[in-house]
Amino acid sequence: MLQTCLYLFEHLFFFQLLSDYMQLLESLKWRYATKKMNGQRVPQEKIDYILEAAYLAPTSSGTQPYRVIVVTNRELLEKIKVVANNQPQITDCSHLLIFAAWDNYTAERISHIFQITEQERGVPTGTMENYKNMLIGAYTSRSAEENFAHTARQAYIGFGLAIAAAAEQQVDATPMEGFDNAALDQLLGLPEKGLKSVTLLPIGYRDAENDWLVNLKKVRTPKEEFFIHYD
Repeated sequence: MLQTCLYLFEHLFFFQLLSDYMQLLESLKWRYATKKMNGQRVPQEKIDYILEAAYLAPTSSGTQPYRVIVVTNRELLEKIKVVANNQPQITDCSHLLIFAAWDNYTAERISHIFQITEQERGVPTGTMENYKNMLIGAYTSRSAEENFAHTARQAYIGFGLAIAAAAEQQVDATPMEGFDNAALDQLLGLPEKGLKSVTLLPIGYRDAENDWLVNLKKVRTPKEEFFIHYD
């Protein structure tokens, strides 16, 4: 009887994993870069889910060298729209997520991350000193431009997971790079925070009657061209 129960549990667990996998793929097929949103508010629990996905994203050495700025203030959104080439999703969305990366790696920032890590893991202070010093030496020997290129790539990991999480929640999103980064940084006071904007992600709900893209077939490069195998 016990063996039968274990067998059923294992198979139910497998089918649940398969179902979750298929659901993610169906969600990614459903999503598209929404061109027109209807202004409807996204429930907070869905927003929290999307933000949690970005928060849990993997980053190099666990440094999390970026921040996610959440904007709902309508006056601020109007100002952001101006520096984002007047794209309507900025003001028609429910929430605007701005992914901003560290402008550089510094000894202080890296040390702070290791301090948090040691506290959370309950290990004595200084336990990770060698690894911390190795990272500080490696990163601070590089130029700020090189380091920002690296932190921006970390931000893109969280950006991608936020897009996938939104699709899982049947919430629309529009990945954006078409904006004046320097102007946005000044508008939000990011230089004082040691940050530079990388991408924008308006999230909300599609205006299906007025979005020209909504019913067009999703197109991707043929798989035989896209995937390169070395067997």
